[in-house]
Amino acid sequence: MAEKKRLTEDGLKKLEQELEVLKTVRRKEVAEKIKVALSFGDLSENSEYDEAKNEQAMVEAKITQLEAMLKNVEVVDTDELSTDVVGVGCKVRIYDYDMEEEEEYQIVGSAEADPMEGRISDESPMGKGLLGAKVGEEVSIESPAGLMKVKVLEISK
Repeated sequence: MAEKKRLTEDGLKKLEQELEVLKTVRRKEVAEKIKVALSFGDLSENSEYDEAKNEQAMVEAKITQLEAMLKNVEVVDTDELSTDVVGVGCKVRIYDYDMEEEEEYQIVGSAEADPMEGRISDESPMGKGLLGAKVGEEVSIESPAGLMKVKVLEISK
């Protein structure tokens, strides 16, 4: 059996909305592109048709991927989150000794990670390293850039 993907309530809503758009809007758009491309005639030299069929395949693959993910999801109840230790759904403020600065992240499931928005996956090196840490604890994290040392300053919901 596949491992459950953890998501926050917001992450689940975003994935469900993305799936709905793919099924209702994108499928129709691609079907229309195929219909238009077919009207151009000879399929052997019809790049518009090939492009539309490739786009259709990508849309259908994404729909299949999202449906499979949503069947195997565990929603993290942020109301029941503990602020005693870092867990999925928590926000954590850390001090990075290498960069000599404070940073804040929210630990989320891999499906909703967005490092540019401060949302890091529980499966990333940083996320894995912080899971289970307590306020005041110093954590060494093995990352692709080398060993990082951080201190957990605050955990919040």
